[in-house]
Parts: sequence; C-alpha cells; structure tokens
Amino acid sequence: MHFYEDLAELARSAKFGDVIASGRGAISTKNKRPGVRARRGDGTFGEVLPGEAVVRDPGYKVPRGLIATVEIGIEVKILQKAMIKQIDRVTTDLINQANEFRIKSGGGQAIRIGVVGINHAEYTIGYEGARSYRTTGVASYRHPAQEAADARQRLEAKAAPSFEELLFLPFKATNEAPFPFEWVNGPQVEREYAAALVRTSSQYQSRF
Repeated sequence: MHFYEDLAELARSAKFGDVIASGRGAISTKNKRPGVRARRGDGTFGEVLPGEAVVRDPGYKVPRGLIATVEIGIEVKILQKAMIKQIDRVTTDLINQANEFRIKSGGGQAIRIGVVGINHAEYTIGYEGARSYRTTGVASYRHPAQEAADARQRLEAKAAPSFEELLFLPFKATNEAPFPFEWVNGPQVEREYAAALVRTSSQYQSRF
C-alpha cells in the first residue's frame, strides 16, 4: 500500500496521478480479479471494474477497490533465518508470482516488483509453540549474518530476471525482547528504494 502512496507522492508519472485522481485505478481490496484464477500477490494495482465505487481512506491518495487488470504487482518475502534451507522455495515462489502477474494481468504489461527483506543479525531467536531456540552458527542453526550475502546472491541470479525491480531490504532483527530492529546501511536502503520508485514511475508512464 505504501509503495503506491510513495509513487503518488513522487508525482513523476502524470498517467499514474491521473488514474488515481479519477478513480479509474486502485489498489485491489482483495488481491483478486473477478473471472481470473490466479495466485494472489501481496499488493496489486490496476483498472477498477466499471460501475464499482472506490474507497478513499483519509490521508491517502491512492484509492482501493475491485480491479479487472493488474498494472503493477508486488510480491514480498522476508528471510529471517535458515535462509539457504528455504532459498529454493522462496526463489520458486517469486518467479511463479512474477509470471502470474504478467501472464494473467489482462494485456501482459504488468510491472512486476519484488521486495525481499534479508536479516543480517549476528544471531536470532526462533519459536515453535512454547519453545524457543537461538541460532548457534553451525549446521542448520547458522546465524543470519552467515547466510545473508549468499541468499541475496542466489536470488539476484535466479529471481531478479523475472521482475522489473527486485528490491532488497537488508536489516538486523534478533527476534528477542525488546525486539530491536535496524536497517543495514539505512541511507543506501533509502536510495535504492527511491530509485525503484523513479524507475517504476517511468515504466508506468511509458506502458499505460
């Protein structure tokens, strides 16, 4: 939702500004499209169904509603721990969702955005019911910091070609009270996010 708000605030695409102001385009309220069987993404924007009213939340520029097409599709993954153990599944999920956005978008022009958070903490805590355990740095309990670079490299090699933008958000989170959180190189994260917004605005302007 906030990615689309940031696109509106950036105001680099006159077309995007026009469709949200007129209510012709909206964020999907259900991430589903009537009559289309497709895996739901985490955040989709497209053309509003004719005759359907949109919802405008106070303080937000981009409306919500039922959509018929996908013009921008976002898929989000968070890698917290045991990243390499999960990397094949995460990669496959990203690629499959990117294909769903494009193939079943209603015109095949969907802009596909992937967002991947990768933990870089020196250790983290896992929970299974009432039981908790801390990464040890060995075998299947490797620390996030030991796996983060490898996880990103694999995703860049295999999943990035399926997206117009595959945005990585490196962070540190131990998952332990008081649950501290910080970005890894916050200024760089902000620059890369801003650049993705600029490029997405340009792509929207040229495609739609």
